[in-house]
Amino acid sequence: MKILVIRNDKLGDFVQAFPAFAMLKASNPELKLTALVPAYTAPLAQICPYLDDVIIDSAKKDKADFNRLVKEIKEQQFDGMISFFSNTHNGKLAWKSGIPYRLAPATKWVQILYNHRLTQRRSRSEKSEAEYNQDLARAFLKKHNMPIVEPKPPYLSFPESAVKNQRVFLQKQFGLSADKKWVFVHSSTGGSATSLSLGQYATLLNNLTEHFDCQVILTAGKGEEERANALASLLTQNAAVYAQNDGLQDFSHSIACADLFIAGSTGPLHIAGALNVPTIGFYPSRLSAQPQRWRPINAEGKHLAFMPPLAHDRASQMNLSLISIENALKEIIPFVAINWQKA
Repeated sequence: MKILVIRNDKLGDFVQAFPAFAMLKASNPELKLTALVPAYTAPLAQICPYLDDVIIDSAKKDKADFNRLVKEIKEQQFDGMISFFSNTHNGKLAWKSGIPYRLAPATKWVQILYNHRLTQRRSRSEKSEAEYNQDLARAFLKKHNMPIVEPKPPYLSFPESAVKNQRVFLQKQFGLSADKKWVFVHSSTGGSATSLSLGQYATLLNNLTEHFDCQVILTAGKGEEERANALASLLTQNAAVYAQNDGLQDFSHSIACADLFIAGSTGPLHIAGALNVPTIGFYPSRLSAQPQRWRPINAEGKHLAFMPPLAHDRASQMNLSLISIENALKEIIPFVAINWQKA
């Protein structure tokens, strides 16, 4: 049975669908899963262990490319599709592709373009995004009378030899010690998320290096290197600034080398979670952005989350400077100690 799975928005959103992909594949290994993703997340889709193939999404406003995509999907003769993210583009794509079984969240008018729908109320943020995605996978499996196998983390892993080689490469590139713990920090965020200030990050990291024998690696994407260098200048110990890599697959291998990953609610944090690396995340307190909705997909006890105090005004909800790092450290220090003792 050939199934098209759609999660064609941002990097972190795509990673949040990994547990649903894992559930589908574990429940019925005969399912052939093809993911529709944008070009920039395709490298991660290509190493997702539950996907058999990848289709690159069309440019959203390019009619000719959209028609090319519809033709490509029709040619593959899918038996069903699950749109884990539903918008007008995806609804029209499902309708025009003529796939017999089309499942999506029941969302606004576009739901009429699917012949199977699941009411979820995602706007209430009562579950994590990963759980909402898994609910869709369960609905598909139940409809097709397939036994449901619940997956467990990690949802992404690499051969031990590949991680070891990456560690050696990073050691040589940045002069890192193999005997110390590596703390990766991605201090920038994209999309609707906001960031801690550089001062907050500096307070956090200076306390960590004081309490633990660890080294800090500051990761940065395109246009983020200046912020990472500014943060490095505020630290009491030298930090590596890791701003260049050979693409998303290479970067993911580097994240697999981390003993701890710290960031706002951003794509790299979710990759770390998929790898079951211990993570610390900082989130807005706005309902749609809170940690109960966007926590990474690592195991219980491997993620620690902070957000500003609850407030009625949006400005306060999005203001991460209202998070007290001094108070947060009272939870962070024991969290790190426990996770590093288990390693």
